[in-house]
Amino acid sequence: MVEATLEQTLELLRLGKMELEGRLADASNTTLRAEVTLEGVSARCVYKPVRGERPLWDFPDGTLAGREVSAYLLSVATGWTCVPPTVLREEAPLGPGACQLWIDEPAEYEPLLGFVPRRRVPHGWRRIMSASDGSGVPYVLAHANDERLAQLAVFDAVANNADRKGGHILSTEDGCVYGVDHGLCFNVEDKLRTILWGWVDEPIPEPALEVLRKLRADLAGGLGEALAEHLTVAEVDQVGVRVDRLLATGCFPAPFEDWHAIPWPPV
Repeated sequence: MVEATLEQTLELLRLGKMELEGRLADASNTTLRAEVTLEGVSARCVYKPVRGERPLWDFPDGTLAGREVSAYLLSVATGWTCVPPTVLREEAPLGPGACQLWIDEPAEYEPLLGFVPRRRVPHGWRRIMSASDGSGVPYVLAHANDERLAQLAVFDAVANNADRKGGHILSTEDGCVYGVDHGLCFNVEDKLRTILWGWVDEPIPEPALEVLRKLRADLAGGLGEALAEHLTVAEVDQVGVRVDRLLATGCFPAPFEDWHAIPWPPV
């Protein structure tokens, strides 16, 4: 994609001519890669049609695309740029759905998380859980003590992300770290499920707390209004409740009791 402003990128995703390239086979819902073109500018995107959403017992039918867009709106409000540009596209080959800019990871880069041999955990990494391979060799699920991951952990706590797998965290050559696949967010019930548990009960850095204070104010204005186009009143209200909880404790959250707090598979 040629260099484009954010506004141009969003318009491209929303209005560009879409040509489907194929389906992402590992996704539980219909998830397609496509190319969008508008006025000579092209880019790849991820297209998730509403009609391809698998029914879930704990999320209303047909709402996952709107939750993807809501996650992007929340990301913009934080200023952390932790979710790729995402829009709700009305006209597309399989009908309305979420359309998100495709993120290419470099062929070679230093991973920020994953299963590593127990004796080879990189210095400073936060250990989450122990495991072993088929022959009994001990491994550890761990992630880097990285500011970008910490910001994503705060973001997930606010969005109530029920599915933060390692494969949903993408790094780019320019140093950005993005979270993707946010259809299972913003439930009114506490459902935080993530592999980014490395800072449990530690103080949230002051710059992140300042972002949370700004979010709380924005929820009473433009951000709240934008989220209300895709979420219920109760769901928007609970975003504020979660922000208030984080501000009251000043700490990263801990897993809820009687809750499977790590997604499967984790990476």
